[in-house]
Parts: sequence; structure tokens; C-alpha cells
Amino acid sequence: QVQLVESGGGLVQAGGSLRLSCVASGIIISINSMGWYRQAPGKQRELVARIFSGGSTNYADFVKGRFTISRDNAKNTVYLQMNSLKPEDTAVYFCNAVQWSDYWGQGTQVTVSS
Repeated sequence: QVQLVESGGGLVQAGGSLRLSCVASGIIISINSMGWYRQAPGKQRELVARIFSGGSTNYADFVKGRFTISRDNAKNTVYLQMNSLKPEDTAVYFCNAVQWSDYWGQGTQVTVSS
């Protein structure tokens, strides 16, 4: 079992920045990748960014150049640095880990005001 705890969400004005953190605990060996997803009201959950065990990353087109995913293996933590935030980035952001199963955090709310 893997437990994921997100933090760092909040309210920010358009153009501002936030950094989300996701701490993994439990049986964290053989985690293939970790990622950030988001879900806005009335919409499906969508991938924002993912980082693989080898260090490669991929991003949704709508965040390229604005968001950066990174990790600190010593702290079992994955980060999502979000810059140039837009009102349409408003959503609950979820951390995900892929191991033998998919694991999810409880989510953290990000609200961007115009």
C-alpha cells in the first residue's frame, strides 16, 4: 500500500504561483511513476504532469511552459511548481502513484481568481 498526502493548494490571483507537494509513504518501492491530475467541477479528471522513475517527464499541453514537475527521492516527495496561473487552472489537484496498483491522494484545492 502507498499513501499519498498532498499540500500546497490555496487561493491565488491570476498570474501568480503555487507549489504543490505530495509525500509518499508506505511500501514505496517499485513505484513506476508519480503524477498530478486535476478535476474541475463538472469535468473529468485529467492528467497535468507525470514523472517516471528514470526521471523523464510529460506534461499536458495546457500547462507546458508554465508548470514543472520534480521530485526529491530523499524526501519521497513530488512537487508541482505552477507559474502564470490562470482562472481555468482552478480545480482539485490529485497526486497519483503507479506501482502494482494506482494510488491517489485526497486532493488539494487550487483556486485562481481573475
